[in-house]
Amino acid sequence: MAAPKKAVLGPLVGAVDQGTSSTRFLVFNSKTAELLSHHQVEIKQEFPKEGWVEQDPKEILQSVYECIEKTCEKLGQLNIDISNIKAIGVSNQRETTVVWDKLTGEPLYNAIAAPVSPGPSDPVAVAPSGSSVPAAGTSSVWLDLRTQSTVENLSKRIPGNNNFVKSKTGLPLSTYFSAVKLRWLLDNVEKVQKAVREDRALFGTIDSWLIWSLTGGANGGVHCTDVTNASRTMLFNIHSLEWDKDLCQFFGIPKKILPNVRSSSEIYGLMKISHSLKAGALEGVPISGCLGDQSAALVGQMCFRDGQAKNTYGTGCFLLCNTGRKCVFSDHGLLTTVAYKLGRDKPVYYALEGSVAIAGAVIRWLRDNLGIISSSDEIEKLAKEVGTSYGCYFVPAFSGLYAPYWDPSARGIICGLTQFTNKCHIAFAALEAVCFQTREILDAMNRDCGIPLSHLQVDGGMTNNKILMQLQADILYIPVVKPSMPETTALGAAMAAGAAEGVGVWSLEPEDLSAVTMERFEPQINAEESEIRFSTWKKAVMKSMGWVTTQSSESGIP
Repeated sequence: MAAPKKAVLGPLVGAVDQGTSSTRFLVFNSKTAELLSHHQVEIKQEFPKEGWVEQDPKEILQSVYECIEKTCEKLGQLNIDISNIKAIGVSNQRETTVVWDKLTGEPLYNAIAAPVSPGPSDPVAVAPSGSSVPAAGTSSVWLDLRTQSTVENLSKRIPGNNNFVKSKTGLPLSTYFSAVKLRWLLDNVEKVQKAVREDRALFGTIDSWLIWSLTGGANGGVHCTDVTNASRTMLFNIHSLEWDKDLCQFFGIPKKILPNVRSSSEIYGLMKISHSLKAGALEGVPISGCLGDQSAALVGQMCFRDGQAKNTYGTGCFLLCNTGRKCVFSDHGLLTTVAYKLGRDKPVYYALEGSVAIAGAVIRWLRDNLGIISSSDEIEKLAKEVGTSYGCYFVPAFSGLYAPYWDPSARGIICGLTQFTNKCHIAFAALEAVCFQTREILDAMNRDCGIPLSHLQVDGGMTNNKILMQLQADILYIPVVKPSMPETTALGAAMAAGAAEGVGVWSLEPEDLSAVTMERFEPQINAEESEIRFSTWKKAVMKSMGWVTTQSSESGIP
C-alpha cells in the first residue's frame, strides 16, 4: 500500500518559546499564522539559599532539543513534512543571566533567574520620588535577591546624578536586570573569574545561550543577542544601539565577554546536528528571529504603529506601548525599552513598559486566603450572578502601591461594603480592580507619550474571562481586542524569523496579516458612568495610602 501523501501547507516557521517555568517549540503556517503543532516541557527552578533563584542552563537547552524533537514527531503523525520548516525564531525570558566556557560549552554557573511573572517588586530600585519601592516592570512572585548589596554599593558611586544609568538604558539601577547579576558572578564565582582571565568566558541572556548552542556551540556557535534582550541588561545604550563603554566601566564588565548585538530579524546562523537532537532534525534551518518575550508578544499582536499597546494578563500584567522611533522617558515610573528592530537596515522602535503587580494573584488570594472560590475559573460565574460590585471597591495593594503612585506604605482595602454585599460583589470588585489598575498604567503612558490609545490588544490566561474583558473595555472606554490564537509570544518570534532577509516567507504588511482573527469587546456603558467608576476607584486608592506608618505597625505591635 502506498504511503499517504504529505500535506502541502506552504512554508512553515518554528518558534522556541523559552520561559521561566517551561520551554515550548511551536510550528506555524506562515501564510495563515495557524498553529500546527507544539510540545512543552516544564523547567525546574533551584533555590540553593533563601532569596536565591537559579536554573540549570543545560536543562534549559535539553528541554529545547526535546521540544523540537517531539514537535517534529507530532508533525510527522499529522503527515506534515518538516522539511517545510524554513526558519526558527527564539523568544525568551528576559534578564536571566548565563556565563559559559566557549571552549567546552559548559556553563560556569547556574543561570541566575529572572522573575516568573510580571509585576513590581524590586526592593532596592529607586522610584521617581526617591523612595525605596519596587521598579515598574519587575516581579513580586519570586526574584533572585542576592544582588541587593551589589546594587546598594553601585548606587553610592553613580557619577553625577541618579539618571546616569536610566538616561542611557531607560532602566533604573535595579537587582532585576542582567548587569548586576553578571557583576555578582564576577565577584563571587572563582570559575567565572578564571575563565574571564583566560579569555574563555562568554556572557548572555537565555537567547544568546540557546542560539550559540543551536548553531554549533564550541564548534563555531554564533555568540549574539538582539536589541530587545540587550536593552534589558543595563549595559546597552538604547540610543546608539551599542554596548556602552561608560556603563561597562561603571559595572566593571569586560566587553570581550558580551555577545554581538543584532537586529530582531536576520539570519544569525544555521541549526547544526547535535547528539541531543535525533536524526539532526531541522539541520541547516536558519535561526533568524530573536525577541525578548514581551517584545515578541507586541510583534505577535501586530502593534506596529505608534500608540498601539498590548497587555498580557497573568499573575500580574505587562503593558507595552509602541512609541515609534522616539525614545520616550517616563515621569511616572515606567520603563523605556527597545520594542523591536525587524531587520538589519530597518529602524529601531521603542516602547514604554509598565506593570500591574496584582492581577491573577488577586483571584488566587480570594481562593487561597478567603476561600470564597475553590478554583480560579469560578470567579467569572460569581461575578456574572450579580453583574455589578454594588458600590464595593477592592484595592489589592498587598505590598504597597506602584506606578503611578509609588506609595510603599499603602495596603489592600475593600471598601463601600453594606449589609447587602456578598461574595459575588467582592468577586466582581476584584475583576474591576485588575481593569482599574490597567487604566492607571495606560493613563500614565498616555501622559508620558501623548498618544491617545484607540484600542487595547490583550493576551494571557485571564483573557478567557469574558466578564473581565468587557469590564476592561468599559473602564478604559475603548475597545479591547483579543486574538483568537492565544500564542502571541511564540507567533511574534516566528513572524520575525519568517520575515528575515534571506528567508522571506512571512510578510509583516498589515494587509497580509488579516488572516489572524480577533474577538472585540466594545464599551457597553456611557463615558460618564465610566469616569464616575474610575474616580470612585481613585478615592478608594487614596483610602489605602499611608496605612503602614512604622515597621512595628505591620507586625501588630502597638
